[in-house]
Amino acid sequence: MSAKLSPVIAIDGPSGSGKGTIARAVASRLGWNLLDSGALYRLLALAAEQAGVGPEAAARLGSLARNLRVEFSQDASGNERILMGGQDVTLRVRAESTGELASRIAAIPEVRAGLLDLQHGFRRPPGLVADGRDMGTVVFPDAGLKIFLTASVGERAQRRYNQLIEKGLTANLDALFRDISARDERDQNRPVSPLEPAADAVRLDTTHVGIGQVVARVMELAGERLRLPE
Repeated sequence: MSAKLSPVIAIDGPSGSGKGTIARAVASRLGWNLLDSGALYRLLALAAEQAGVGPEAAARLGSLARNLRVEFSQDASGNERILMGGQDVTLRVRAESTGELASRIAAIPEVRAGLLDLQHGFRRPPGLVADGRDMGTVVFPDAGLKIFLTASVGERAQRRYNQLIEKGLTANLDALFRDISARDERDQNRPVSPLEPAADAVRLDTTHVGIGQVVARVMELAGERLRLPE
């Protein structure tokens, strides 16, 4: 990793593996910047809906991606807050319909290329924790620490169900199980940036493992690999 670039912890994994929660916790502990790359695709899906652009319009989606203006922050209680063009879209971004469209447009090469510069822009001092599906393989291949989280489909569906209910959104557990299974298949088999662990990634199975335990393990690995100060 170039000495001129800020250090990166890349956390990848399938939907519901806990990467977003873990990344936020690790970034908060380190005082580093956070990139929720999955939210970028969801935000682009919202922008496409607002502009009346369908998944078949690859060039227009690429243009929307290059001009996307987003901000990730937290409210007074530490909960995530996502702004697009200055508008709070946190709840809309997490809706299942948005995730479904995001998964479809994520397979479009023009979209991934359009978002790449935006993702690289999050790499600022003192460091970055980036979560997604290709952070360690494509976006930040020089990351000092790469984590690949996994969990059973049943566990991930239950987590997603709980998250949606907590946010006051409607959810069906059986439908979520089917959707997550289909999304896994689509993400793993797409021709561009398929979901797969980097060769040098540390794999962590989070099934029935508490968030605190996973965060502690990532922090331990960060201390070892990045030589962070005590």
